[in-house]
Amino acid sequence: MPDQTPKAAPDRPLGAAIGLALRGRCPACGEGRMFARFLKPTTACAHCGQRWDTHQADDFPSYIVILLLGHILVPLMIEVNSALDIPLGWQAAIWPSLALLLAVAMIQPVKGAVIAFQWSRRMHGFG
Repeated sequence: MPDQTPKAAPDRPLGAAIGLALRGRCPACGEGRMFARFLKPTTACAHCGQRWDTHQADDFPSYIVILLLGHILVPLMIEVNSALDIPLGWQAAIWPSLALLLAVAMIQPVKGAVIAFQWSRRMHGFG
């Protein structure tokens, strides 16, 4: 009599998936590119065929970036202001510019990590 127990789905390690996605690589195989454009994931991985158009990251990556920016910039601003006497006009140019640069640098890796999390946990069509 053949075994009637359902087969377990292959394991999808979270840490490895997020590590690959942070570098813009496919979390499933590690070979293909995850993004076709700056924030648009590829429809499917060119190497393994894993579909990426079913994700539902929505605004969550933006919320994570805002949270990280606050935790990076506020202590930095406090330390810089206590150590240096930078004029207010310069600060009005420095801090928003730094916030913008950091946000642009972080948004794609964070979005990749959110999509990799969904994939590794088989959420939103990644079953």
